[in-house]
Amino acid sequence: MITAEGITVAYGRRRVLDGVSLSLARGETVGLRGPSGAGKSTLLRVLALLHRPAAGTVSIDGTAITGTRYTVPAAVRTRIGVLFQSPRAAADPRLSLADIIAEPLRVARRSDISARVADLADTVGLTADLLSRRPHAVSDGQLQRACLARAFAHTPDYLLCDEATTMLDAATQALIATVITDYQQRHNAGVLIVTHDPALMTRWADRTLDLADLPATAR
Repeated sequence: MITAEGITVAYGRRRVLDGVSLSLARGETVGLRGPSGAGKSTLLRVLALLHRPAAGTVSIDGTAITGTRYTVPAAVRTRIGVLFQSPRAAADPRLSLADIIAEPLRVARRSDISARVADLADTVGLTADLLSRRPHAVSDGQLQRACLARAFAHTPDYLLCDEATTMLDAATQALIATVITDYQQRHNAGVLIVTHDPALMTRWADRTLDLADLPATAR
């Protein structure tokens, strides 16, 4: 289980999160909703170990995690995958789709990068001819699938999705949701969905939380 306890984040004098807590278990899908600017994306970044809170802790299986990004041991940080709202902002425009997928594998110095990239691309429905293309030469949906493949690279136990289907057409939204659900079922992964789409939330989430209703004692 990944747990956030009493998370407080402030930007200057503006407090974005104030003592917020939630938990995500393996195998469950949790929806997180709230108005724009309420701090949903900030909370997701804290859970993803990308942003250090002013107060509070993130724990995995009861062990508190100190540090963020590459100060966290690889065995810990790779248990969490993240899919962001804008694939254009999340992907280096100079890289091919194959290289985007391979990024975390190269950091880990995997010896089977080519085979793993091919397997991941197949998992998300990217054909081989697309892998040599750069972001400007593919659609938003194709690029988001490459970002999803990258998120799957280390077979994470938890996948955090920040409005990950907002910029996509209905068919691609459905495909992304299906791929994530299949992955979740195969690996017993916990999935956190941040979305403004109530229909998607209803179809996908096992339980739904409102950010405004998450005090420090929330579960």
